[in-house]
Amino acid sequence: MGFDGAFVGDRLHGMLAEVQPGGVILFARNIESPSQTHRLLYDCQAALAGPAFLCVDMEGGTVDRLKNVVYPAPSAVEVFGTVDRKLFRTHGRIIGDECRALGFNTDFAPVLDLAFAPSQPVLGSRVVSPDPKQAVLYAREFLRGLADARVIGCGKHFPGLGEANLDTHHELPSIAKSWRKLGTQDLAPYRALRAKLPFVMVAHAAYPDVTGDRVPASLSSKWMGDILRKKVGYRGLAISDDLEMGGVLANTSIEEAAVETLRAGADIYLVCHNEGHVMGTYAAVVKEAERDAKFATLVEARARRVLAYKKKVRGWLKQSSPPTAQKVEQLRKRLRRFEQDVHRRLAF
Repeated sequence: MGFDGAFVGDRLHGMLAEVQPGGVILFARNIESPSQTHRLLYDCQAALAGPAFLCVDMEGGTVDRLKNVVYPAPSAVEVFGTVDRKLFRTHGRIIGDECRALGFNTDFAPVLDLAFAPSQPVLGSRVVSPDPKQAVLYAREFLRGLADARVIGCGKHFPGLGEANLDTHHELPSIAKSWRKLGTQDLAPYRALRAKLPFVMVAHAAYPDVTGDRVPASLSSKWMGDILRKKVGYRGLAISDDLEMGGVLANTSIEEAAVETLRAGADIYLVCHNEGHVMGTYAAVVKEAERDAKFATLVEARARRVLAYKKKVRGWLKQSSPPTAQKVEQLRKRLRRFEQDVHRRLAF
């Protein structure tokens, strides 16, 4: 869950204690300084009964929540342009070290969408290549770098937004693409990396040529159950994209979306902004579980899978020490040197 503000007051503490979310996610609006960010995450964790996923979107480039408090990280496409696998891994490692120093243990990166023309106005430098093999080459090394820093990664946005010409933050894209093309192109990175992805984030986009309807993949049992789990063979954690996005709310309420994404196969759903929506979706899920024993059993199974993974990576979920000024300055210097190295390689 996300929230407004840069500290945990009584109201937020009470909400965390009541809802007991599986994790929290911070955005630029929550982040004022390295030490404040670490304390905010520490206080969020203190309100929860068990270890939490402490999450951030840190891809580098246009999606960099820490650039104003540490130093901007290069984008994925810039690093990919160096054609140096060592730098791909360094990209993940330095972002992972940055996350770890400020208290995060989970980074919703890398992007596995392919760089097709329709999505370029939306995705831009977040995607590296239209060739799935090249996308895998970068993502595999980036994930290794995150793991070197003991930070959990996430592939997104399943099953692929490369052909989407609309921004899912505002609208529901309907991607007219055959199962054969999706299978050989967009789904290929997920098959190749299925054992390396702790999380897969599912998109708010419809694929009517595959499902015969305009239901977003994030609410579709066809996509999350039949395809992600059975055909792709993914065994990690499936998480919805933010349920407050226009791509899902165009056709349903957020309360219904929370119930339906869990029913369809998500282990976790994201509500990133409105605290009223956090409470509303929580109440809706509890109410549906009380009404429908089958749904309650399903939610319990999802919770067990999440807890089993947390147990597996419990060492990674331990909180880091507060960042010293010296540590932050070291990170700034590393990022600056890395940026210079990337730009030097691109100049040749």
